Amino acid sequence: MIKNDTIIALATPSGVGAISVIRLSGENAIDIVDANFKSIKKDKTLVTQKTHTIHLGHIIENSIIIDEVLVSVFKNPNSYTGENVVEISCHGSSFIQQEIIQLFLKKGCRMADNGEFTMRAFLNGKMDLSQAEAVADVIASNSAASHQMAIQQMRGGITNELKNLRAQLLDFAALIELELDFSGEDVEFADRTKFKELVAKITFVLKRLIDSFSFGNAMKNGIPVAIIGEPNVGKSTLLNALLNEEKAIVSDIAGTTRDAIEDELIIDGVAFRFIDTAGIRETEDVVENIGIKKTYEKAENAQLIIFLIDSNKYAYSREDFLEEIDTIKNRFPNKRLLVIANKIDTLSCHDSSILQSDIENLLLVSAKSKTGLETLKDELTSLVNIGALSNNETIVTNSRHFEALNNALSAINSVQQGIDLEISTDLFSIDIRECLRYLGNITGEYDVDKDILGHIFSNFCIGK
Repeated sequence: MIKNDTIIALATPSGVGAISVIRLSGENAIDIVDANFKSIKKDKTLVTQKTHTIHLGHIIENSIIIDEVLVSVFKNPNSYTGENVVEISCHGSSFIQQEIIQLFLKKGCRMADNGEFTMRAFLNGKMDLSQAEAVADVIASNSAASHQMAIQQMRGGITNELKNLRAQLLDFAALIELELDFSGEDVEFADRTKFKELVAKITFVLKRLIDSFSFGNAMKNGIPVAIIGEPNVGKSTLLNALLNEEKAIVSDIAGTTRDAIEDELIIDGVAFRFIDTAGIRETEDVVENIGIKKTYEKAENAQLIIFLIDSNKYAYSREDFLEEIDTIKNRFPNKRLLVIANKIDTLSCHDSSILQSDIENLLLVSAKSKTGLETLKDELTSLVNIGALSNNETIVTNSRHFEALNNALSAINSVQQGIDLEISTDLFSIDIRECLRYLGNITGEYDVDKDILGHIFSNFCIGK
């Protein structure tokens, strides 16, 4: 990035719409636009206007009007990027968009790279690195839950969690470094009792944030729910009923589904990624066996497992069904399991009661007639721990943050071991610096590698 150059990009999606917004940022942004802007009010220039003001006029090239526009002016440092920023709201014609952009490219602007506006905001101290990354998450959010987590991070969630702890650790690090200068005099500047308390507190916070990643990543990308069971119990029919479309092939022929079929459904603001899998049974069919192996793999990676049984067959194979349920529970002991009896539209009330008395927390549905689906949806959302969202707790969703937190925890554990073993201060002071470096890398406060910055912002859309 060239210092003080002016960048330009379309900030709204390309294509035809009612309006489009073209954004410029840089020291000369206001001057460049002003030279080609004629206000509806006579003798009104953009450079003399106050920041955060909007002006009606025309964008002109060689006395020819390109479009009537609204120009928003944001003067440094009170702008998104911390630089002079101009946003031009023009009519949404692709031709007009390109004419305006080409005009200002000729006047000294250059096209912005992906995420360069947000990168400039970070480099100019308008937000830290974790907040900058959250901007992309807000744009990409596709559910209320993922949106809430992204907004919480953009408001400095993880920064606020770590800022005070990092500052205290930095103070102790400075005192310990000072002790090294007086190593021959056997003095202690850092209060060891308070230092131990701080290390314990940092360890607790890091573990809590690390533990939140599994939940946060699933909420961000959709909670995976594997639908498993024997062939012909109605797994594909249930998937189609939940999605309200014919996503999976439904057939009376056993073993129709041989590969996993996935689709997403948002229930009460939470995204669930349902996975229809191959039926579990003993078979000599090589291809079907591959599908069954994939079923177990999908179940292993899922957060929730729906085990579907055919209610019509239960009365004749009661012991077998109970044994299968125990087998699934034992195979996936750490998974949340939901047992559902399908095809209840063909059952008598008496048989339904027997089913529910035999199997704890059993749900009764008919995928074909869509009976019991609302109860199933309610049960799914109740199984997801959304209390953390309701309490506005910090939830880690970024894999880069997750890696840095794990590295910081490893470093602080080494510090704790050094304290417990009463080893020389100069040995575990290295681990303190390592912990500080990893914590700082999350927010960009400590020697963030340029390659890392390039990777992060290259995933943004142009114009942001």
